[in-house]
Amino acid sequence: MSVVGIGGVFFRADNPEALLAWYDRHLGVVGDFAAPWVPQPGPTLFMPFKRDADHFPLDRQWMINFRVRELDKLITALRDAGIEVTTHVEWDTPETGKFARIYDPEGNPIELWEPPVD
Repeated sequence: MSVVGIGGVFFRADNPEALLAWYDRHLGVVGDFAAPWVPQPGPTLFMPFKRDADHFPLDRQWMINFRVRELDKLITALRDAGIEVTTHVEWDTPETGKFARIYDPEGNPIELWEPPVD
């Protein structure tokens, strides 16, 4: 196959500079052509959902899922920063890992995923 990875995630924002600063400050994701964020190797899903699926808000076209380490520590830091974090016990399984959801300042859904330990 010709595709070897995701080269970027591009989306519209009301205030791109402020949104980039938020992603950098709270998640460590930097948007800079000169010094791009380089994710660690790992699984990446490309998964369309039915238009009426309730996996993320119906008024949104997309949701990004970030692979994370130490999800519990990240949740604590996000909550300490005043960011609402949603978790549900039924989302987490030994086979799939642990999950949490947040929204960026412009209302875009973000899923945080800590894969299971091999």
